[in-house]
Amino acid sequence: MGSLKKVFLLLPVLLLGCGAPELFPPPNDYYYLNPNKDLSAIGRTALVELANDSAFSQISSDATEALFQALQKKQVFGLTVIHQNDPAWRSLQLDLNSAYTLEQLSAIRKTLNCDAVLIGTVTGFKPYPHTTIGLRLKLIDLQDGQLLWALEQIWDTTDKTTEYRIKNYYRRHNFVGSATLREQLMSTSSLKFVKFVAYETAETLQTKR
Repeated sequence: MGSLKKVFLLLPVLLLGCGAPELFPPPNDYYYLNPNKDLSAIGRTALVELANDSAFSQISSDATEALFQALQKKQVFGLTVIHQNDPAWRSLQLDLNSAYTLEQLSAIRKTLNCDAVLIGTVTGFKPYPHTTIGLRLKLIDLQDGQLLWALEQIWDTTDKTTEYRIKNYYRRHNFVGSATLREQLMSTSSLKFVKFVAYETAETLQTKR
């Protein structure tokens, strides 16, 4: 993932052309955090409903909602969800997978009345018995086009490291019920797994407080 971090470091330039064990925040090899920006100073952020490259249409909505809830709990910045069928967003006619020019970023800021925009894609999803989900996300400062934060990762319930983090996620939050049952439920319930993924994602958004 070292190459991914190098790519993320180049993204601000490209954009200008357009008890329990302590496991969190997750390892920083799959996300980038701008060292020169303080996320708590951003202001209002628009979370655009995630695009979906998987064969499961519902996962886009589920992942967006889970991410919205997880980010709200972090209280790093004000947050508004913008659905892809929202007339304001559709009027911008932007491609989520393309780099934006400064003129386009200014249009987003005025249209959505926000200071930053969080956009991304569900790059893949598979339900039980081998539940996996991939996310690609980026948070852009609409004032200067700089990349504030970015993440690209795949979570796989068959991966031992992911399994260990899921177990500690339950222990850390003191969820009620049998540990074995809880862990099995995480593997079989797509929605619960997505909430775990959203929690880990939100934990990478660190401030300079």
